[in-house]
Amino acid sequence: MSDIHPTAIVAPGAELDVGVTVGPYAVIGAGVRIGAGSTVGAHAVLKGPATIGRDNRIFQFASIGEDPQDKKYRGEPTQLAIGDRNTFREFCTINRGTAQDEGVTRIGNDNWIMSYVHVAHDCVVGNDVIFSNNATLAGHVQVDDHVICSGFSAVHQFCRLGAHSFLGGFAAVTRDVPPYVIVGGQPTAPHGINSEGLKRRGFTADQLRNLKEAYRILYREQLQLAEARERLAVLADTQPELRILVDFIDKSERSLIR
Repeated sequence: MSDIHPTAIVAPGAELDVGVTVGPYAVIGAGVRIGAGSTVGAHAVLKGPATIGRDNRIFQFASIGEDPQDKKYRGEPTQLAIGDRNTFREFCTINRGTAQDEGVTRIGNDNWIMSYVHVAHDCVVGNDVIFSNNATLAGHVQVDDHVICSGFSAVHQFCRLGAHSFLGGFAAVTRDVPPYVIVGGQPTAPHGINSEGLKRRGFTADQLRNLKEAYRILYREQLQLAEARERLAVLADTQPELRILVDFIDKSERSLIR
């Protein structure tokens, strides 16, 4: 059985699995599906179509699954897909996708999304990501696993943040951030690799040494990006942690912050 406060409004077309808790004055619209063990705080508003997995925590006043903030949107039935064990703190705004993209905003598993964070339409967020207070993603942004976005950081539409990258406070990202790299400052620039985060995730001293050498090749040898990419590709044959960096460069559409 779900535990729904008597003042909450749950539309007949919503589907709540066993053990879902809904707080006072929350509003859950038709087309919202919530997995077992999830909690919805007071005054939160959830709008469908949206699928929300198991053991998610949605705090008070959050807005999950609202229409995209896109002037091209004309009421098409787009979606939001959220995985398991995510936390959405107060006043988060997570929007559904648009028909101009794949029509889905996606958020993976085990993400920590703090107060006033905005995830715009058609974003794809991986797993184990942290968004600090007021971090903002514009539309069509891709965030890979283990990324940290510090407070008030902002990411331009269509940018990509590589796995294990770190955005400093107030960073304004207008190009792709490679895996492992810290960016920050005004204007936003690279500042080494995310060594502390990588140590916490079990990267060895040898792997950290390899990544620091890769950073030097990419940012310190005054090479053209294509030249740096070729150097890194050779190293990746024996240093597999560099493979995602090479693949990221190959797939980048907005070029890299350099």
